Amino acid sequence: MLLTEALSNKKQEILSLWIERTLNSYLSPGFFKTAKDPFANPVGSNIATGLTALLELLLSDADPQAFTGPVDQVVRIRAVQDFTPAQAVAPFLELKWIVKQVFSSDKRTKELMVSLDTLDCEIDRMALTAFNIYSECREQLYRNRIRELKSGSAVLTDAACPSALLRQELNGGETTREQ
Repeated sequence: MLLTEALSNKKQEILSLWIERTLNSYLSPGFFKTAKDPFANPVGSNIATGLTALLELLLSDADPQAFTGPVDQVVRIRAVQDFTPAQAVAPFLELKWIVKQVFSSDKRTKELMVSLDTLDCEIDRMALTAFNIYSECREQLYRNRIRELKSGSAVLTDAACPSALLRQELNGGETTREQ
C-alpha cells in the first residue's frame, strides 16, 4: 500500500482526531465540538473548515503557498485568544502524532511508518507558516493597541468616564452621584 493511498483511506479518521484534539485545547471544548452552526460557533466552524482544507491540501501534494489561507483561518483565531505562540501552533505539529497513531493501530498501514518523512517535512512547513501568521496577527494587535493609546480612544473604551474620575478625585476618592 502506498503512503498517499493509506492517507486517503484514513483521511476521515485522521481529520476527526485532529479537529477533536485542536478543539480540546480550548477552555470550553464541549460547545466547540457540538455546536454545528457557524454563526453560533465561529471558532469551532472555522477550525474544522481550516483543518479540513489543510488535510486536503496535504493529500493533494499542493504547493506550499496554498496552505497560507487555511493556516491563516485557524491561526488568526488562536492569535487573538489567550494562547502562547507554542499553543497556537501546536495543532499543526500534532498532525504528525495523529497520523502515526492512526497508522500504528492498523496492521496494513503500520509498515508505512518509516515512509512518513516527506509528510513530516510538509507538516513542519505548515507549522512554520502558522508561526509566521501568528506573529503577524499579534504584531497587528499590538499596533492597533498603540494606535488606540495614541489617539486617546483607549480612554473611551478602557477607562471610566473622565469627568466621573475627576469628580471622584475632587471629592477625595469618594464616589458621588449627581442628580
